[in-house]
Amino acid sequence: MSAPPGRGLIVTADDFGLHPSVNAAVERAHRDGILTAASLMVGAPAAEDAIARARALPGLRVGLHLVLADGASVLPPRAIPDLVDAQGRFGGRMARDGARYFCLPRVRRQLALEIRAQFDAFAASGLVLDHVNAHKHFHVHPTILTLILDIGRAFGLQAVRLPRETGPPAQASPRWLRPWLALLEARLDAAHIGHNDYVTGIRQSGRFDEAALLDALCNLPTSGIGELYLHPALASGAAIAPSMRGYRHADEFAALLSPHVRAVCGALRAQGWRFGGFADLVAATGDGADTRAVGADIRAVGADTRAVGADHRSSP
Repeated sequence: MSAPPGRGLIVTADDFGLHPSVNAAVERAHRDGILTAASLMVGAPAAEDAIARARALPGLRVGLHLVLADGASVLPPRAIPDLVDAQGRFGGRMARDGARYFCLPRVRRQLALEIRAQFDAFAASGLVLDHVNAHKHFHVHPTILTLILDIGRAFGLQAVRLPRETGPPAQASPRWLRPWLALLEARLDAAHIGHNDYVTGIRQSGRFDEAALLDALCNLPTSGIGELYLHPALASGAAIAPSMRGYRHADEFAALLSPHVRAVCGALRAQGWRFGGFADLVAATGDGADTRAVGADIRAVGADTRAVGADHRSSP
């Protein structure tokens, strides 16, 4: 029996560019496994290596993984002193930072400059922008989402991750987060920006091994576009980043290449499931067509945003 229209799966690797070991795993998991997409950290230490590998993988869909917490900025600290420390790193106190983004205009102006700089860096790579999301799902924050929508249109923004986890109550998104996810979905729909319907991988972060991936694949919802996202690398834990001490990156990499996992994905394909990136699956269900229809407005929005940035840089 063929699958209902709109049933598909995006398999994404986050943190592309964070470390050469991550980049090597992404390349192999796409060539020899089930990986279809990757989210690029443009300011990360191994970003240039990631970009070079992506250019040689025309089938890999690459999006922007905005870093606004627990990572390096693109702009120097002197340009965004209220966002980063003297080494140019965002902290991990997301609740505090989120309140500052919402309440302080000066901080919001700096945030807009950094988000634009990360979009600029992605554009300079020459890669086609498949999607946008944020490290630690910070794009759920309404202020960050507003800036992504306003700035991203000038760079061809067509899709954003909706981090709404599916599954039984023990695995689904917590109740306190659901209103924020509903707001995110409503705003994306109103802006004609495509998105997935559900995601699997948040609760398995750092331990999405073969058994967990097989379980996820065998218990997918019966309709909609889903995204499985993982953190593959050849090495694991603190070797990749200090904040990932307990992550089993190598197990997640092995899961993507597992013959059992590949066999299950083959069976899904035979049933009519489609695999790809956001551009392949979201556009195929109609969202992308709506986004392309507003293309005439994109350049004007981008020009306005650049003018705001110019005003900020010229102000004392």
